[in-house]
Amino acid sequence: MKKTVCVALALLLALLCGCGGNGKSVPSRAGVTSEERQFTAPSDGDLIAIFTTSLGEVRAVLYPDAAPMAVYNFVGLARTGYYDGTVIWRSQYGFAVQGGDATGTGTGGSTIWSNNPYPLEADAGLKHYAGALCAAFAAGGDVSGGNSQFYFVTALPDSVDAARQEEMATQGYSEAQIAAYAAAGGLPYLDNTDTVFGQVYAGMDVVDAMACVDTVQDEEGNETWRPTEEAAITIEHVTIATYPGPTAEELAAQSGDAGSEASSGAVG
Repeated sequence: MKKTVCVALALLLALLCGCGGNGKSVPSRAGVTSEERQFTAPSDGDLIAIFTTSLGEVRAVLYPDAAPMAVYNFVGLARTGYYDGTVIWRSQYGFAVQGGDATGTGTGGSTIWSNNPYPLEADAGLKHYAGALCAAFAAGGDVSGGNSQFYFVTALPDSVDAARQEEMATQGYSEAQIAAYAAAGGLPYLDNTDTVFGQVYAGMDVVDAMACVDTVQDEEGNETWRPTEEAAITIEHVTIATYPGPTAEELAAQSGDAGSEASSGAVG
């Protein structure tokens, strides 16, 4: 049964990204061999976030030691159910998919500190590689952007070309970081403006599928990057756990149990 479900999901993702006629397709991402932190497997007990979405499951390891305020805010909100039922409001192929705004507009947001914003945490050891989970900030790292909003980097594998790599070398990037960017792709120009607080380790194909959906153009034909109504992506729930965390089947069972208890309580 599990194999059948996985095959069905793979076919769905292929249909979403290969047959829409929008020129977008899920990139082929080879495994990256690197000692950079974001490319090493999580260890038992590491804090993780499991995103259950309308397109499938995404798992990311979190880095509370490097970005404590971003992680604590995200975890605190997730545990209250803040993200449940919210949508991905920005879906930009080759760049990022963004959500975390309960208003669904991209103009709202919240924090666990009475909605007060938190400052930028740009750790030198965490970069905007493809698959990075980041806190969204306003242009220039303005603290007004430090709230519930987050995004996954969906840069393509060949997005950091040789010229950009040479530039990064003059900016103090290590050889290992440049090599990781060259292999994985990413958005190095955001390294000092937004906070990286996690990295996808399972379900990157789902994240890429989010970036492939059809998006809306305004009346003047400008791209809004917002998924069309037919292509809407919902974050059903964010589960906070420690690695390896519950299986997809266990999560589904927990969700079913919660629904049964709620129904029982309503009747009583």
